[in-house]
Amino acid sequence: MIAVHDGEITFRDFLGAGGYTITLSFDQFKISYCHCDPNWLVSVGDSIKQGQIIGQVGPKNVYGVKGNQYFDAEGKPTNGATTGPHLHLGIRLDGKYVNPIHYF
Repeated sequence: MIAVHDGEITFRDFLGAGGYTITLSFDQFKISYCHCDPNWLVSVGDSIKQGQIIGQVGPKNVYGVKGNQYFDAEGKPTNGATTGPHLHLGIRLDGKYVNPIHYF
């Protein structure tokens, strides 16, 4: 996963349906990278440059996450509400989700 803009890491943890999530903040934007690999490459408070690698797409199954309500068809705990490894990129402007095509 690559930073879309210079900013600061303001969140890095398991986030329910988003699974393991990293949030990059700058100006009035918050960019959430969901379903990450929990072998973190960044920490909260890190200053990030556009283009910097900040993480990897995570595994489908994760174990030992307290309160994880998400499981696959075989009963194995998943990385949030997902059926397989992928990146979910969420963009919020002033706290509201927006269409990324208008910005990036």
